[in-house]
Amino acid sequence: MPRKLIPLAIAYDFDGTLAPGNIQEYDFIPAIRMTSDAFWNEVKSLAKQHDADEILVYMGLMLEKARAAHVPVRKKDFEDFGNQVSFFDGVEDWFKRINKYGKESGVRVEHYVISSGIREMIAGTKVANEFKAIFASSFWYEHNGIAHWPALALNYTTKTQYLFRINKGSLKVYDNSKINNFVPKADRPIPFENMIFIGDGETDIPCFRLVKDQGGHSIAVYKPRNRKGKSRSKSLIADGRVNFSAPANYEDGKELDCIVKAIIDKQTFDQNLTLLGKIE
Repeated sequence: MPRKLIPLAIAYDFDGTLAPGNIQEYDFIPAIRMTSDAFWNEVKSLAKQHDADEILVYMGLMLEKARAAHVPVRKKDFEDFGNQVSFFDGVEDWFKRINKYGKESGVRVEHYVISSGIREMIAGTKVANEFKAIFASSFWYEHNGIAHWPALALNYTTKTQYLFRINKGSLKVYDNSKINNFVPKADRPIPFENMIFIGDGETDIPCFRLVKDQGGHSIAVYKPRNRKGKSRSKSLIADGRVNFSAPANYEDGKELDCIVKAIIDKQTFDQNLTLLGKIE
Protein backbone atom coordinates (compact mmCIF):
# COMPACT_ATOMS: atom_id res chain seq x y z
CA MET A 1 0.00 0.00 0.00
CA PRO A 2 1.52 3.37 -1.02
CA ARG A 3 2.44 5.74 1.79
CA LYS A 4 0.10 8.68 2.32
CA LEU A 5 1.52 11.94 0.95
CA ILE A 6 2.63 14.55 3.50
CA PRO A 7 0.49 17.72 3.18
CA LEU A 8 2.39 21.00 2.66
CA ALA A 9 0.75 24.40 2.13
CA ILE A 10 2.53 27.30 0.46
CA ALA A 11 0.72 30.60 1.07
CA TYR A 12 1.72 33.66 -0.95
CA ASP A 13 1.13 37.33 -0.71
CA PHE A 14 0.44 38.53 -4.27
CA ASP A 15 1.49 42.12 -4.94
CA GLY A 16 5.29 42.37 -4.95
CA THR A 17 5.57 38.65 -4.24
CA LEU A 18 4.30 36.87 -7.35
CA ALA A 19 3.89 39.97 -9.51
CA PRO A 20 5.78 43.28 -9.50
CA GLY A 21 3.88 46.27 -8.08
CA ASN A 22 0.23 46.40 -7.07
CA ILE A 23 -2.37 44.58 -9.15
CA GLN A 24 -4.49 47.75 -9.55
CA GLU A 25 -1.58 49.52 -11.26
CA TYR A 26 -1.51 47.40 -14.41
CA ASP A 27 -4.74 48.49 -16.12
CA PHE A 28 -7.27 49.73 -13.58
CA ILE A 29 -5.54 52.91 -12.38
CA PRO A 30 -4.64 53.98 -15.94
CA ALA A 31 -8.30 53.34 -16.91
CA ILE A 32 -9.52 55.82 -14.27
CA ARG A 33 -7.01 58.32 -15.70
CA MET A 34 -4.76 58.56 -12.67
CA THR A 35 -1.13 57.79 -11.97
CA SER A 36 -0.29 55.18 -9.37
CA ASP A 37 1.40 57.77 -7.16
CA ALA A 38 -1.65 60.07 -7.29
CA PHE A 39 -4.05 57.25 -6.45
CA TRP A 40 -2.08 55.85 -3.48
CA ASN A 41 -1.29 59.34 -2.14
CA GLU A 42 -5.00 60.10 -2.11
CA VAL A 43 -5.65 56.82 -0.31
CA LYS A 44 -3.11 57.71 2.40
CA SER A 45 -4.49 61.22 2.74
CA LEU A 46 -8.10 60.02 3.12
CA ALA A 47 -7.10 57.28 5.56
CA LYS A 48 -5.32 59.85 7.73
CA GLN A 49 -8.16 62.36 7.46
CA HIS A 50 -10.80 59.82 8.55
CA ASP A 51 -8.57 57.66 10.78
CA ALA A 52 -9.60 54.78 8.52
CA ASP A 53 -8.18 51.46 7.37
CA GLU A 54 -6.21 51.99 4.15
CA ILE A 55 -7.58 48.82 2.55
CA LEU A 56 -11.20 49.94 2.95
CA VAL A 57 -10.27 53.42 1.76
CA TYR A 58 -8.57 52.19 -1.41
CA MET A 59 -11.49 49.90 -2.22
CA GLY A 60 -14.00 52.70 -1.75
CA LEU A 61 -11.84 55.07 -3.80
CA MET A 62 -11.63 52.53 -6.62
CA LEU A 63 -15.42 52.55 -6.94
CA GLU A 64 -15.66 56.34 -6.63
CA LYS A 65 -13.03 57.01 -9.29
CA ALA A 66 -14.46 54.32 -11.58
CA ARG A 67 -17.91 55.95 -11.47
CA ALA A 68 -16.40 59.36 -12.24
CA ALA A 69 -14.41 57.95 -15.19
CA HIS A 70 -17.30 55.74 -16.45
CA VAL A 71 -15.19 52.61 -15.98
CA PRO A 72 -17.36 49.47 -15.54
CA VAL A 73 -16.82 47.56 -12.30
CA ARG A 74 -18.57 44.22 -12.69
CA LYS A 75 -16.85 41.06 -11.53
CA LYS A 76 -15.92 40.21 -15.12
CA ASP A 77 -14.38 43.66 -15.57
CA PHE A 78 -12.11 43.15 -12.57
CA GLU A 79 -11.14 39.70 -13.87
CA ASP A 80 -10.26 41.26 -17.22
CA PHE A 81 -8.00 43.78 -15.47
CA GLY A 82 -6.29 40.87 -13.72
CA ASN A 83 -5.69 39.08 -17.00
CA GLN A 84 -3.09 41.71 -17.93
CA VAL A 85 -0.88 41.09 -14.90
CA SER A 86 2.70 40.03 -15.60
CA PHE A 87 4.69 37.90 -13.16
CA PHE A 88 8.20 37.55 -11.86
CA ASP A 89 10.40 35.16 -13.84
CA GLY A 90 9.44 31.51 -13.42
CA VAL A 91 6.07 32.06 -11.71
CA GLU A 92 3.88 30.69 -14.49
CA ASP A 93 5.47 27.21 -14.44
CA TRP A 94 6.49 27.29 -10.77
CA PHE A 95 3.40 25.56 -9.40
CA LYS A 96 3.55 22.49 -11.63
CA ARG A 97 7.31 22.14 -11.03
CA ILE A 98 6.97 22.35 -7.26
CA ASN A 99 3.95 20.02 -7.25
CA LYS A 100 5.92 17.47 -9.27
CA TYR A 101 8.96 17.74 -7.03
CA GLY A 102 6.78 17.39 -3.96
CA LYS A 103 4.96 14.33 -5.26
CA GLU A 104 8.23 12.62 -6.15
CA SER A 105 9.39 13.31 -2.57
CA GLY A 106 6.19 12.03 -0.97
CA VAL A 107 4.71 15.50 -0.35
CA ARG A 108 1.35 16.86 -1.53
CA VAL A 109 1.78 20.60 -2.14
CA GLU A 110 -1.19 22.98 -1.99
CA HIS A 111 -0.97 26.65 -2.97
CA TYR A 112 -2.93 29.58 -1.49
CA VAL A 113 -3.01 33.36 -1.87
CA ILE A 114 -3.44 35.65 1.16
CA SER A 115 -3.48 39.21 -0.16
CA SER A 116 -4.79 42.71 0.48
CA GLY A 117 -5.28 43.04 -3.28
CA ILE A 118 -8.55 42.47 -5.12
CA ARG A 119 -9.64 38.81 -5.24
CA GLU A 120 -11.56 39.22 -8.48
CA MET A 121 -8.45 40.61 -10.20
CA ILE A 122 -6.28 37.78 -8.88
CA ALA A 123 -8.94 35.31 -10.07
CA GLY A 124 -8.51 36.72 -13.58
CA THR A 125 -4.76 36.12 -13.75
CA LYS A 126 -3.09 33.34 -15.71
CA VAL A 127 -2.14 31.43 -12.55
CA ALA A 128 -5.49 31.65 -10.69
CA ASN A 129 -6.30 27.97 -11.23
CA GLU A 130 -3.12 26.93 -9.43
CA PHE A 131 -4.50 27.99 -6.03
CA LYS A 132 -6.70 25.87 -3.80
CA ALA A 133 -8.11 29.12 -2.39
CA ILE A 134 -7.62 32.84 -2.98
CA PHE A 135 -8.08 34.88 0.20
CA ALA A 136 -8.09 38.55 -0.76
CA SER A 137 -10.12 41.74 -0.50
CA SER A 138 -13.32 41.59 -2.54
CA PHE A 139 -16.52 43.45 -3.37
CA TRP A 140 -20.22 42.89 -2.78
CA TYR A 141 -22.12 43.07 -6.08
CA GLU A 142 -25.63 44.43 -6.60
CA HIS A 143 -28.36 42.47 -8.44
CA ASN A 144 -27.18 44.06 -11.69
CA GLY A 145 -23.65 42.72 -11.16
CA ILE A 146 -22.00 46.06 -10.38
CA ALA A 147 -19.57 46.34 -7.44
CA HIS A 148 -21.35 48.24 -4.70
CA TRP A 149 -19.42 47.90 -1.44
CA PRO A 150 -16.39 46.12 0.05
CA ALA A 151 -17.40 42.62 1.10
CA LEU A 152 -14.04 41.62 2.54
CA ALA A 153 -10.91 43.62 3.38
CA LEU A 154 -7.62 41.99 4.34
CA ASN A 155 -5.06 44.13 6.09
CA TYR A 156 -1.70 43.17 7.56
CA THR A 157 -3.16 41.71 10.78
CA THR A 158 -6.38 40.14 9.48
CA LYS A 159 -4.33 38.18 6.93
CA THR A 160 -3.21 35.87 9.75
CA GLN A 161 -6.80 34.58 10.12
CA TYR A 162 -6.45 32.81 6.79
CA LEU A 163 -3.39 30.90 7.90
CA PHE A 164 -5.58 29.42 10.63
CA ARG A 165 -8.25 28.66 8.02
CA ILE A 166 -5.67 26.70 6.00
CA ASN A 167 -4.45 25.03 9.19
CA LYS A 168 -7.97 23.92 10.16
CA GLY A 169 -9.33 23.32 6.64
CA SER A 170 -11.97 26.06 6.97
CA LEU A 171 -11.70 27.62 3.52
CA LYS A 172 -15.13 29.29 3.18
CA VAL A 173 -14.88 32.86 4.46
CA TYR A 174 -18.54 33.04 5.49
CA ASP A 175 -18.24 29.88 7.62
CA ASN A 176 -16.81 30.70 11.04
CA SER A 177 -17.93 27.52 12.78
CA LYS A 178 -14.70 25.54 12.43
CA ILE A 179 -12.31 28.47 12.69
CA ASN A 180 -13.70 29.35 16.13
CA ASN A 181 -13.95 25.78 17.39
CA PHE A 182 -11.21 23.88 19.16
CA VAL A 183 -9.64 21.38 16.78
CA PRO A 184 -6.95 19.06 18.21
CA LYS A 185 -3.60 19.62 16.54
CA ALA A 186 -3.51 16.05 15.23
CA ASP A 187 -6.84 16.57 13.44
CA ARG A 188 -5.82 19.73 11.56
CA PRO A 189 -5.35 19.13 7.81
CA ILE A 190 -2.23 21.32 7.48
CA PRO A 191 -0.05 21.62 10.61
CA PHE A 192 1.78 24.94 10.85
CA GLU A 193 5.03 22.95 10.71
CA ASN A 194 3.96 21.97 7.18
CA MET A 195 3.38 25.54 6.04
CA ILE A 196 5.46 28.03 4.05
CA PHE A 197 4.56 31.72 3.81
CA ILE A 198 6.15 33.80 1.04
CA GLY A 199 5.75 37.58 1.13
CA ASP A 200 7.63 40.74 0.30
CA GLY A 201 7.16 43.44 2.88
CA GLU A 202 6.11 44.96 6.17
CA THR A 203 2.42 44.13 5.67
CA ASP A 204 3.40 40.45 5.70
CA ILE A 205 5.24 40.57 9.03
CA PRO A 206 2.38 39.14 11.17
CA CYS A 207 2.06 36.19 8.76
CA PHE A 208 5.84 35.74 8.61
CA ARG A 209 6.07 35.66 12.38
CA LEU A 210 3.07 33.41 12.98
CA VAL A 211 4.25 30.72 10.57
CA LYS A 212 7.86 30.87 11.78
CA ASP A 213 6.94 30.84 15.47
CA GLN A 214 4.63 27.85 14.92
CA GLY A 215 7.42 25.77 13.37
CA GLY A 216 6.80 26.50 9.70
CA HIS A 217 9.00 28.46 7.29
CA SER A 218 8.72 32.11 6.25
CA ILE A 219 10.48 33.49 3.18
CA ALA A 220 10.86 37.20 2.39
CA VAL A 221 11.28 37.90 -1.31
CA TYR A 222 12.36 41.09 -3.02
CA LYS A 223 12.44 42.41 -6.56
CA PRO A 224 15.62 41.09 -8.20
CA ARG A 225 18.50 43.56 -8.32
CA ASN A 226 16.69 45.91 -5.92
CA ARG A 227 19.14 46.91 -3.18
CA LYS A 228 16.53 48.51 -0.94
CA GLY A 229 14.28 45.44 -1.12
CA LYS A 230 17.22 43.12 -0.45
CA SER A 231 18.27 45.18 2.57
CA ARG A 232 14.72 45.15 3.96
CA SER A 233 14.49 41.37 3.53
CA LYS A 234 17.83 40.82 5.25
CA SER A 235 16.68 42.96 8.18
CA LEU A 236 13.66 40.66 8.57
CA ILE A 237 16.09 37.75 9.04
CA ALA A 238 18.17 39.74 11.52
CA ASP A 239 15.02 40.57 13.49
CA GLY A 240 14.02 36.90 13.62
CA ARG A 241 10.85 37.41 11.60
CA VAL A 242 11.65 35.14 8.65
CA ASN A 243 13.78 32.07 8.05
CA PHE A 244 15.05 33.01 4.59
CA SER A 245 15.20 35.83 2.07
CA ALA A 246 15.67 35.52 -1.69
CA PRO A 247 15.08 37.41 -4.95
CA ALA A 248 11.55 36.94 -6.34
CA ASN A 249 12.83 34.73 -9.14
CA TYR A 250 10.86 31.48 -9.30
CA GLU A 251 12.90 29.82 -12.06
CA ASP A 252 14.22 26.29 -11.69
CA GLY A 253 17.54 26.19 -9.84
CA LYS A 254 17.36 29.76 -8.54
CA GLU A 255 17.73 30.56 -4.84
CA LEU A 256 14.01 30.58 -4.03
CA ASP A 257 13.46 27.30 -5.89
CA CYS A 258 16.30 25.67 -3.94
CA ILE A 259 14.97 26.93 -0.58
CA VAL A 260 11.46 25.59 -1.16
CA LYS A 261 12.74 22.25 -2.44
CA ALA A 262 14.99 21.95 0.63
CA ILE A 263 11.95 22.55 2.86
CA ILE A 264 10.08 19.81 0.98
CA ASP A 265 13.05 17.49 1.51
CA LYS A 266 13.00 18.36 5.22
CA GLN A 267 9.32 17.40 5.44
CA THR A 268 10.18 13.96 4.05
CA PHE A 269 13.19 13.60 6.34
CA ASP A 270 11.20 14.57 9.45
CA GLN A 271 8.43 12.14 8.50
CA ASN A 272 10.93 9.31 8.06
CA LEU A 273 12.48 10.05 11.47
CA THR A 274 9.03 9.96 13.05
CA LEU A 275 8.27 6.61 11.43
CA LEU A 276 11.62 5.18 12.56
CA GLY A 277 10.90 6.33 16.08
CA LYS A 278 7.58 4.53 16.08
CA ILE A 279 9.19 1.33 14.80
CA GLU A 280 11.81 1.42 17.56
